[in-house]
Amino acid sequence: MNNADLEKEVKRLVHLNRYEKGLVCAVDILLQLNHLTKKDYENWRFGRVDYLEKVCNTNLSKLTLINKLIRKYSTELGLKSSWTGYNQFGKGIQRRLRFSKSGDKTIEDRYSTHYIDRERIIELKNKASMNMLYKIPGAK
Repeated sequence: MNNADLEKEVKRLVHLNRYEKGLVCAVDILLQLNHLTKKDYENWRFGRVDYLEKVCNTNLSKLTLINKLIRKYSTELGLKSSWTGYNQFGKGIQRRLRFSKSGDKTIEDRYSTHYIDRERIIELKNKASMNMLYKIPGAK
């Protein structure tokens, strides 16, 4: 995928995630772009992979572009940035997970920032509550 196509797809996914979840995060976008497999993501979350970029099946310049585009489109939508810590899943010592080989704070922060639409999250919660209240089958 060339950079122009990637930009269009990231923009589409930012809008989709905002609508469906009320938030946008880099990991979700990487999974949806198929630059990260669910299995590799889980291996990283359980600490079996040193850093996330190691298992992404694209180059570092594309990953950097993806993070920049996520920030750009999320900011354009007026989403609030919120740093989110990613800790290792499973038993034993809980450690903070790394996204990059270098561990550079700027790079780590770009991956771990979630962009939140509080109003949309409230709408989604209200919709879920109504569905539960009226037990609407198959409704999300």
